[in-house]
Amino acid sequence: MRISPSREQTVGIEYYYSDTDGTDGRLRVRPADFQVREIETIEPEPIDASVGDYPHVLLRVTLSKWDTNDFVQQLSDNLEISRERVSWAGTKDKYAITTQLFSIARINPNNKSLTAIPNADIEVLGRIGRPLQFGDLGGNSFEICVRRATDTSVVDAITAELHAYTVSNNHSQDDDTQSVYAGDANKVSIAFPNYFGHQRFGSRRPITHRVGRAIVRNAWRDAVLQYVANSFESEPETTQRAREFVSEQAGSSRPDWEEAIERMPNALRFEQSMLHRLNEANANIDSDAATWRHALMAVPKNLQRLFVNAAQSDLFNRIISERLRHDIPIHRPIAGDIVCFQDQNSPTEVIRPDPARTQLTTERRVDIMQRHCERGRAFVTAPLVGTQTNFASGKPGEIEKSVLAEYDITPEDFDLPGTFDSRGTRRAMALQTNISTKADCNTDSDEHNIDKSGQNYRLVFTLPPGAYATAVLREYLKVAPAKL
Repeated sequence: MRISPSREQTVGIEYYYSDTDGTDGRLRVRPADFQVREIETIEPEPIDASVGDYPHVLLRVTLSKWDTNDFVQQLSDNLEISRERVSWAGTKDKYAITTQLFSIARINPNNKSLTAIPNADIEVLGRIGRPLQFGDLGGNSFEICVRRATDTSVVDAITAELHAYTVSNNHSQDDDTQSVYAGDANKVSIAFPNYFGHQRFGSRRPITHRVGRAIVRNAWRDAVLQYVANSFESEPETTQRAREFVSEQAGSSRPDWEEAIERMPNALRFEQSMLHRLNEANANIDSDAATWRHALMAVPKNLQRLFVNAAQSDLFNRIISERLRHDIPIHRPIAGDIVCFQDQNSPTEVIRPDPARTQLTTERRVDIMQRHCERGRAFVTAPLVGTQTNFASGKPGEIEKSVLAEYDITPEDFDLPGTFDSRGTRRAMALQTNISTKADCNTDSDEHNIDKSGQNYRLVFTLPPGAYATAVLREYLKVAPAKL
């Protein structure tokens, strides 16, 4: 099985599903090359519905060059409200054109500030009775252009390899495999490992899982320093020096937090917020855990949750990789596996797992469960570990427990204060989607000819909530994660 780049391995992504060489190429040469649209499932009431019963205004927002968290901060600043009143169903990529839903509690939908944000097209849809929650969407639809590829002739072979995982071992693949490199009309089902993409951990500075691990171990000082003081060579030199200064001060009995704040670039507002709290508390090397935890809680609640989620995601990736290392399939179950079934409320355009509906695969029912998985009706799962995690049995359970043991983590460790607490769930280890390709990327007539060098192709597919487009893209490009 083909080995992943070393940078991916640092977050548990150790293998590819396909062995064919990749196309190479570049993504996001311009924002329109990476388009994401949420598959909406929320049906709002009219905007003139009772504010008391429906206090949340629902917006459909198309963004370009906006990170989701940065946009929310700008939106709340414009409206002069707390950002905690803004909710959304999924975080999207900054270097893309994204269309997604947001809800805002108790605002005037006619507020002109809603239309004053650059690169943001905001449409008021109506009212809903509760804030949007993470996962309040049917899935995401992707249309992605890969430019300047070195070899697009391998697209068919990669697709055929991934398609083979969707075909039952009990019949020939000949009738099922077809060329998808002919146009958008052709679609083929493919399967791929449901790895959490590198964005989950920080594309340029993968540290959120390290922060999360420290939190789970109740090492709050280490959690703060992982976030604020851990420098990477990919950062500007001034930022690296600022982080190194924080590290020096954290080891002092008389740290100069004011100087640390002064040195930290203004763009790193979360780091500055933590440093302000350390300064206010006169924190030093002898300060207790509560002091450092209070500093960490300077970041928004959704980011606090993300730290723990990233630690769970890293462990999940490692469980997938450990199964692949032992040549145990992730797309069909063996005895001992816990499978979940397809969500009965899935939109027609996406196959969505339902982690709330699970069943243990016994020796007697292996064949039945394998058929369900091959047809996209069920999925082999691994834990996103939390206080209520149930492990698989047999060999699958041994692998799950061995990964946790390697990092000295137990489900009970996720019994944490406030937003950091997590009960856990299970997640499909492999997903299926129907994919189509097109052998060019048309540019708008008013664009410069930025795609003349190299070969271009387009991929179109849909994914369920929480799945990463990079899990598909990495199979086709086979490049370092920084290029995804």
